[in-house]
Amino acid sequence: MNSKTVIVSLLTLLASGVLLGTAQAQESKPEIDQRSYNLGIMGGFAEVVRLGVKKLALSEVMTPEEMDGVMEDAGIIARRNRVLIWRETDFLVTDLYPEDVAEGKHVLLIYTGETLDEYLELKADKAALVASNRYEGQAREDIARRFGKLLSYPDEIIDELIASQGN
Repeated sequence: MNSKTVIVSLLTLLASGVLLGTAQAQESKPEIDQRSYNLGIMGGFAEVVRLGVKKLALSEVMTPEEMDGVMEDAGIIARRNRVLIWRETDFLVTDLYPEDVAEGKHVLLIYTGETLDEYLELKADKAALVASNRYEGQAREDIARRFGKLLSYPDEIIDELIASQGN
């Protein structure tokens, strides 16, 4: 595994909350408030996007009110890291994550360049498949894989995420 794959794998696991000790860290004192935690995640992901380790990164999912409360600071983080952010209110749902992962919630996309256009194109491709009743089988898996690649996930992680959803 190359260093980029290792970094992306660790960040993926961290964002998924499956690293050993995550629950223990949340129970220890002093507590880190959720807003600070969310901004810290954004800062870390903004840096790896700026460095080209990830093409697209996602903030934690948040209620619209929580997102309202971090937008100004998220903008500061983005400017400091020379990345762009997009407030997604209708998150692309694929077989990488549970369908309800962002239901009624918002997520920030952290990216550079034309990546937002690629994300929006992927959403449009999925919508066209759904509209034509063809969002199934290989076409459905292809959408998930394309999204995983946009997130710079290694193939092994994409395989694991898809398998964990049982679709």
